[in-house]
Amino acid sequence: MRSFDAGSLERPDSSLLKYYAIISLLTGPGFLIMFWPLLFKYETLKYRFEDEGMSMSWGVLFRHEIHLTYRRIQDIHLSRNLIQRWLGLATVSIQTASGSSGPEMNIEGILRAGELRDYLYAKMRGARGLGSHATAGGGNPHDEALSLLREIRDLLRQKAPPSRQS
Repeated sequence: MRSFDAGSLERPDSSLLKYYAIISLLTGPGFLIMFWPLLFKYETLKYRFEDEGMSMSWGVLFRHEIHLTYRRIQDIHLSRNLIQRWLGLATVSIQTASGSSGPEMNIEGILRAGELRDYLYAKMRGARGLGSHATAGGGNPHDEALSLLREIRDLLRQKAPPSRQS
């Protein structure tokens, strides 16, 4: 199995267009009304995964762009309905602490969605670990925080008046 490279994901798989066509057909007489916006979305949908974050854009008349840093990600969900499973697709939903009830970004049309989810979790954890708590020497920030707390405890014990025992 080849290794996963999120940087190479720029466009959704062609199976997404098939999915959009099937979903539109299921609306019956509303097929054309439903299909055209989805066709334009598919044709203009672009992803970009970089070191600091990711972005997604789509649209012709109404252009939508979403930019997220890995640091802002709170949770990642993977969902597949029956038709998506049949086509090998999934939707990766990314939630942030933005206060909205829905996900901030839905990445559609990815065949290797489980690997993308794992990649995003790794980036999310790495971004949080490299924040302002990181040490200059590259040590573990949790170990440094623990040793700093122990130093504070010891200093407080030294300055505290002796306790009375009766």
